[in-house]
Amino acid sequence: MHAIEDHKRIIALLKHEVVPAMGCTEPVAVALCAARAAELLGTLPERVKVELSMNVLKNAMGVGIPGTGMIGLPIAIFLGMRIGKSSYGLEVLKDNHAQAVEEGKQYIEEGRISIALDENAPDGLYIKVHAEGDGRTSEAIICGEHTRFIYEAIDDEVLRKEDVKARASEENDEPTLTMSKIYDFVTQTPIEEISFIEDSATMNMAAAEQSLKACYGHGVGVMLQGSAQNSMVGSGTLTNCMAYTCAACDARMAGAPISVMSNSGSGNQGIAATVPVAVYARDHKIEHETFVRALTLSNLTAIYIKQSLGRLSALCGCIVASTGASCAITYMMGGTFAQICYAVKNMIANLTGMICDGAKPSCSLKLSSGVATAMLSAMLAMQDCSVNQFEGIIDKDVDKSIRNLTSIGREAMQETNRMVVDIMTHKE
Repeated sequence: MHAIEDHKRIIALLKHEVVPAMGCTEPVAVALCAARAAELLGTLPERVKVELSMNVLKNAMGVGIPGTGMIGLPIAIFLGMRIGKSSYGLEVLKDNHAQAVEEGKQYIEEGRISIALDENAPDGLYIKVHAEGDGRTSEAIICGEHTRFIYEAIDDEVLRKEDVKARASEENDEPTLTMSKIYDFVTQTPIEEISFIEDSATMNMAAAEQSLKACYGHGVGVMLQGSAQNSMVGSGTLTNCMAYTCAACDARMAGAPISVMSNSGSGNQGIAATVPVAVYARDHKIEHETFVRALTLSNLTAIYIKQSLGRLSALCGCIVASTGASCAITYMMGGTFAQICYAVKNMIANLTGMICDGAKPSCSLKLSSGVATAMLSAMLAMQDCSVNQFEGIIDKDVDKSIRNLTSIGREAMQETNRMVVDIMTHKE
């Protein structure tokens, strides 16, 4: 019975963590919180004050907001209040239109939006929106996850109040994952029970293909697909994986109104965990069932690492998601469980320490590094080549190696994180 319940919880976890999102998930989560505050107020607020944790502020400063041609939080906040519906979750801005954007510009110009760093906010993800209008006030707080409301109030009436620590303890109800448990789940689960995961690749490949027809952000994906570059980087599977992955990232970071399937609250992580897997499967004509199982392996591996690392950290999420992709590519190459673990260790040995300095168009450059390393790690793994326990932070046990990585990102890099935010917020 325990195994059956664990199996159901893993499927539920996948469905909870792999969901559609339009736009970068941090400003979108702020827009979601603003939408709820406006709903509670029952009108468009006359003024709004937003307080954010360090990681949310960092990830929301330099990214394009879908359908606006604008960068940053103020327009996201206004649109959340003006056209957003909290029931849409991370697609809260999908009803955006040109008139609302113009109204937003005026609202921002009038100085009605206040944004501040909350130095005392819980680590990770914290968003508080305080709204005023028609002589009333409302407040909404998101904490821990991008769509998790822990507090709602209208005037002096508290409608929802959940203790942050109590909610954190609920996460203990999640299945306890290990690489061996993930592998067993992926290889033994009836295919029809995990076929839903294919939607993640379908949605994210569509985003990549749409982006490759234009040129968003820094145009990394388009550049990699250009004929002028083929003589330098070639036109094989590696280049294709990098081009498609970067293209999807280029579009969403530049604010294209394109939805992607996220992983653990991050659209870029969702892209990196799925697109390289889909491109490899397409280029090498991998049979459908193997592809679906590989996608499941990639997404679950990313979720597993994020459980220990946390939603937001000083460590770039491309390491997490690209590690999942490397496992999936190794699996599609015919790799054994041992070789999949080799791929994980090779990834950790290579990319540990890549900082997250916020969501922005240049994230596509980091994803290109993640995808390239994922392929290299898989190729080495298939030769039974693995970084061993005598090298750096790698342990003999793969799960301990993962915990070493996440400990560095979650704890040791906190001072790095503060320095990054300080630099970002004090530019001239």
